[in-house]
Amino acid sequence: MLACLVVLAVASRGALAAPPPTSPYLEELTWTELRDRVHAGATTVLVPIGGTEQSGPQLALGKHNQRAKVIAGRIAQRLGNAVVAPTLAYVPEGAITPPAAHMRFTGTISIPEPVFEAVLEATARSFRQHGFRDVVLLGDHGGYQKSLERVAAKLNREWAGQPGCRVLALVDYYRVTQTDFVEALKAKGLRSDEIGSHAGLADTALMLAIDPTMVRTDAFEQAATAGPRDGVHGDPRRATAELGRLGVERQIDRSVQVIRDATRAR
Repeated sequence: MLACLVVLAVASRGALAAPPPTSPYLEELTWTELRDRVHAGATTVLVPIGGTEQSGPQLALGKHNQRAKVIAGRIAQRLGNAVVAPTLAYVPEGAITPPAAHMRFTGTISIPEPVFEAVLEATARSFRQHGFRDVVLLGDHGGYQKSLERVAAKLNREWAGQPGCRVLALVDYYRVTQTDFVEALKAKGLRSDEIGSHAGLADTALMLAIDPTMVRTDAFEQAATAGPRDGVHGDPRRATAELGRLGVERQIDRSVQVIRDATRAR
């Protein structure tokens, strides 16, 4: 019995002495672990912004949220001095009544643009209060990129004469999926009409590379034949995880470069 108690005591001390988690995600840390990371130099925080919207019959509604979270985590690990805030899943998606844009499809959630920008602004102010020096707004959806730029410009003007925090609207994170990634897919022999602009091959391939459980491969034929009336602009049938990784790698590489350049310049 005494031997068992000794073993338990040793195990308990070992558990108490365990190193803090290495996760880049703020919500997986305690407040003291995060405070210590900031004090040790992790003064960049990535704010992943997704959106809850339809993406055809083959992609889950949380596509943007999952992609933004996972890729932000990989960017943070590459940077080495960054953590990742909780993903913002509520974004402007069009008028609610009467429904417009993605709101015409069941499951899409939309909030007014001023509300969205106010949330981003308050988020950045919160992180500035906690000692972060660089707040990076990283959006996976094209519809609100101008909002990210407006919020960053507003806060940077306000804080211009003060030492400390700056906000970066990381529009390159999204832009590379519309430029470099598209060119890489074309170089593989894929056509513009199948690459598409929403829920097509490019969109589907990116999701296969990040989380294939959110892709319904058995709905590819339906998506290809239904087209825009079912929320699909493109043809996902030739999408693969390998093709998606071409985009993910470019998003990470470009984002890391832009963030490092911005922080060095400051």
